[in-house]
Amino acid sequence: MATNIDEIVETLSKLPVIELAKLKTALEDKWGVKAQAAMPAMVAAAPDAAGEEKEESTEFKVTLEEAPADKKIPIIKVVRVITGLGLKEAKELVESAPKVLKETAPKAEAEEIVKKVADAGGKASSKGL
Repeated sequence: MATNIDEIVETLSKLPVIELAKLKTALEDKWGVKAQAAMPAMVAAAPDAAGEEKEESTEFKVTLEEAPADKKIPIIKVVRVITGLGLKEAKELVESAPKVLKETAPKAEAEEIVKKVADAGGKASSKGL
């Protein structure tokens, strides 16, 4: 068994970082788990102009800011995919913008949601928590 593990480690060591990230996501999806460090690492943030240290957010709240009337249908479709809401609920959410689409999301997911909404013709923003 140790030989197989050593071979796997050697193979993974040769992969580019982007491929390792895809592998991590694929394993999370297949096993229904979320990869997480056993103990959070303390990362020092660079001091800002006032000399205070600011910690970069890892979780973001995504808000639908506006949805133009002529782009409402594509935005409703995107909102349904993002939130899992039914048609009626998604329509009400879009019509009552600004509304929170996702309370907490990792940075990459938040950026993806903002991009999807923008591609559909709406405006969304993400704010670090």
